[in-house]
Amino acid sequence: MKLREFGKSGLAVPEIGLGCWQLGGGWRDEWDDAVARQTLDNAYAAGVRFIDTADVYGDGASERSIGQFIRERRPEGLVVATKLGRAGIYPDGYTRESLRDATLRSIERLGMEALDLTQLHCVPTEVLRQGHVFDWLRELQQDGLIKRWGASVESVEEGMICLEQDDLASLQVIFNIFRQKPAEELLPRAAAQGVGIIVRLPLASGLLGGKITRATTFRADDHRNFNRDGAHFNVGETFAGLELERGIAATEQVAALVPPSMTMAQMALRWILDHPEVSVVIPGASSPAQVQGNVEASNVAPLPAELHAALAQVYRDNVREFIRGPY
Repeated sequence: MKLREFGKSGLAVPEIGLGCWQLGGGWRDEWDDAVARQTLDNAYAAGVRFIDTADVYGDGASERSIGQFIRERRPEGLVVATKLGRAGIYPDGYTRESLRDATLRSIERLGMEALDLTQLHCVPTEVLRQGHVFDWLRELQQDGLIKRWGASVESVEEGMICLEQDDLASLQVIFNIFRQKPAEELLPRAAAQGVGIIVRLPLASGLLGGKITRATTFRADDHRNFNRDGAHFNVGETFAGLELERGIAATEQVAALVPPSMTMAQMALRWILDHPEVSVVIPGASSPAQVQGNVEASNVAPLPAELHAALAQVYRDNVREFIRGPY
């Protein structure tokens, strides 16, 4: 895969990574350590060297799976990013001690001496404005517990708040064909400041994978079921904040634009990669076989200008005003 600079951190990483929410379970009928290991094996063999997890995924299960993989495989050049700030802390438990305790627990589960990158995990906007959490992350960095720190945010506003902080290594944002707003101001500013951009939910919870239809059903513990209308966390994390029926209708319009040489998922990933400010895209994989299809997007040629224009038109006419949640 092609490499991209990760902001001004000195890292260069392959442009397709792996999001590991699914390694915590809740995305298929059966999930066990063997499936998680095979997914990580396939990703590493395909050239993935950047994986993203969080302490809250499966109540630590995702981090433990990655830690076991690291111990057994001892992969070279792997960058592991994790997140903190939801498990046992959200919404008002942010203290120097709670961030340190969460960091130490992640270090233990991952089996690392120091975290490559830790990120605030969608913490409340007011907490970001107060700024104390950034000072506490700097202390953890000075103490040698983390090498770099960043933030995973829900909105452009939150991203702009974070960009006011010196030493910010990265921002993780929702950015895809259905969520184009970050390209207007946030991505250029991040690039100008040397801040890496990690793109999560590139396929809008599977909508842009081209396989979800009106007949599709989801497990009770799948967020595409229980959080469809934002009952448990920001609705923007599920189907890009679109009501499912409207999302499927927009997907059908996107499907009509997919070139015959690629899948919809590859086109959606290529659309993101065509934005040079992006450092790495972290699609998830609900099966080991999906990893290879995601990685192949790195070898797809940039989309022509007329296709970008057509996808922008779909967004403006049928998506933008219907997105729910912070954006």
